[in-house]
Amino acid sequence: MNEIELGELLLSLSLVFALTYTLGYFLSKFRIPSILAALFVGIALSYTPFSVFIHSVPSFENTFSFLANLGVLFLLFYIGLQIELNEMKKSSSDIIWLTVLNTMIPFLFGVSAMLLYGYSWAIALVIGMTAMPTAEAVIVPILDEFKMIKTRVGTLIIGAGVLDDIIEVILVGIVSVWIGSKTGESHGGITGLIVGIFAFILFSWIFYKWMPLIMKKWEPKNLSALMIFSLVVLFGFGGFGEYVELGMVVGAITAGVIMRPLFENEKQKGELLSSTTQTLSYGFFGVIFFFWVGFNADIEGFLQEPLLAIIIFLAATLGKLLGVFLMAAMKKINFKEAMIIGTGLNARLTTEIIVAQLLYS
Repeated sequence: MNEIELGELLLSLSLVFALTYTLGYFLSKFRIPSILAALFVGIALSYTPFSVFIHSVPSFENTFSFLANLGVLFLLFYIGLQIELNEMKKSSSDIIWLTVLNTMIPFLFGVSAMLLYGYSWAIALVIGMTAMPTAEAVIVPILDEFKMIKTRVGTLIIGAGVLDDIIEVILVGIVSVWIGSKTGESHGGITGLIVGIFAFILFSWIFYKWMPLIMKKWEPKNLSALMIFSLVVLFGFGGFGEYVELGMVVGAITAGVIMRPLFENEKQKGELLSSTTQTLSYGFFGVIFFFWVGFNADIEGFLQEPLLAIIIFLAATLGKLLGVFLMAAMKKINFKEAMIIGTGLNARLTTEIIVAQLLYS
């Protein structure tokens, strides 16, 4: 990237942030989360010459994509810092029930809809898989803006969202092997995937248990040192999660959960760094993430096959809502909680796109 391209990239970022700031100001008047302004800006700019300009220079695309991935990491790392494991343990049975109902019913609805529409089993399974996950990176900032992360509703949404990511990864491995056997292409076995997941869980548990004891001897002396160590944990677990195919979503949240006790022990430094992480997440990286999601949204595909798009949307949405309302019928949550949780678990535009890309490839 030469000096002229660097200048153009910086001016492009300036334009994105200026439009996001302006639109966010007006959205806040209607109590719409201001971070969604970046999503709308991305969608709007994708139909302007700005889109051609960005896509014409590979280094611009790569930079925006990398910053968007950092956005996912920092957003979910901050959320991990807010998770209280003791509170989540109290709701563990409800989280498990919610995850099972919230994944299996949308999956069955998605598969059934595609089979009735005349598609093959392979395509139906792929679409069914995309109906299952929840985009934590999308819904969590909204929960945080409305101060709902530490509520029972927030705990259930985040807990079920993370758990369904793990289920999704296992099912992707199984379906990939099945599709590979049908097409003659090797996608690898599932044994390595399961081993990787267990290794990640074991490593996370060891780190969570022993890190506070180790850090008593090598306590960070200042805020910069604590920040550097936090980045080591964040990038380490994010990379490890990707490496074992759990995804950086699970890795980033795990890193936040692991770092929470250290932040609490550091008191003033921990509070300041947590606040700094929130500012970076919502004020910079998160803006790029939401912008990039909107910028790459394919609305033309919806216009080409509107009926199919509506059927897939209804199968996924109604499946999620039915799963949550069954929880209400079981008297595990009330009707108001079911409405909020059902809406929150229907957040899309990240994980399901990755699943579709993996299986179609």
